[in-house]
Amino acid sequence: MKRLVLACLLLLSMAGCEDNPKPKDLLSEEEMVNVLIDIHLTEGIASSLPIPYDSSQVLYSLLEKEVFVKHQVEDSVFTRSMIYYLQDPAIMDRIYARVVDSLVVRESSGGIEDKF
Repeated sequence: MKRLVLACLLLLSMAGCEDNPKPKDLLSEEEMVNVLIDIHLTEGIASSLPIPYDSSQVLYSLLEKEVFVKHQVEDSVFTRSMIYYLQDPAIMDRIYARVVDSLVVRESSGGIEDKF
């Protein structure tokens, strides 16, 4: 019984190590960084307004659509790219390090209000 469990675990771990092919319409890391910066700014704007939570969620959905229009990205492409990049923690760390750095620079320079 132990050998069967061990064999199953080995097969599962080998299957998990397969390289996932890149989706054909994957956003580049640079594009992901730029879209994520605007998405986080949009979240901040929607959550900081003195309106009820459900209203801020509706507002955020509208603002998020504007972000995708601004970057000429379909939400499905963004979602597929996010799923792809989330499979590699090192890449996501690199992407989010750039996002955080950019947001910190914008905040320190007072440029966050210039989003819209």
